[in-house]
Amino acid sequence: MEDVPSSDPLRPKFKRVVLKLSGESFGVSGKTGISLDETLSIARQAKRVVERGVELAIVVGGGNLIRGAQFSAGSSIIKDTTADNMGMLSTVMNALALQDALESLNCETRVQSAVHMHTVCEPYVRRRCMRHLEKGRVVILAGGTGNPFVTTDTAAALRAREIEAQILLKATKVDGVYSAPPEINPHAVRYERLTYDQVIKDTLRVMDISAIEMCQKINLPILVFEFKREGNIERAIAGHPIGTIIWAGEGSP
Repeated sequence: MEDVPSSDPLRPKFKRVVLKLSGESFGVSGKTGISLDETLSIARQAKRVVERGVELAIVVGGGNLIRGAQFSAGSSIIKDTTADNMGMLSTVMNALALQDALESLNCETRVQSAVHMHTVCEPYVRRRCMRHLEKGRVVILAGGTGNPFVTTDTAAALRAREIEAQILLKATKVDGVYSAPPEINPHAVRYERLTYDQVIKDTLRVMDISAIEMCQKINLPILVFEFKREGNIERAIAGHPIGTIIWAGEGSP
């Protein structure tokens, strides 16, 4: 990162990053919908990251608006495939909100969706996505993989591999990976470092197994961190010791 002074404590360690944001990132805890305050908070951090020369792609979820499981559970009226398709559409709504928030801050942004809707956003095309990143634009990736029965976590791992990202950042409500849900078990232990095999063996609640295995194949680091703390996205990209790092190498990625 030649353009950033070496004395800058937030000097980026990674050039190209995929940030996975859950749908809950866009809302207020316990409520459905999109919060403009929360969306702007994400946008401000993203803008500062890009201004430091980072190529930032953001994969968004849609759980703040709709979850496919809520329709398919215990009912045969809405089919599982239809419910998941509805969930994918909700990710596009979050992506459009974040795009406008970023562009209100004069941060050039593109939305690409795996579910094609040409009048609303671009289709996801790997080479076009990478070209946008090279031009300094934030790329928001919506629509999951475009397929039902696949989570947005797996979509994030897939996109990270496709665009040759150096790290996958998994933004959560807690400050890392715990041995048990900390909101339920006050004695849960937070891990600073894990291997992919440990996550799979201990069935730790990080990402679904297919996402972990996809990263494991190329030893793509995953950092699980609390994004609600102001500046944590920048700290994560700067390599500060926050959250839990998952990878199979020695030392830090």
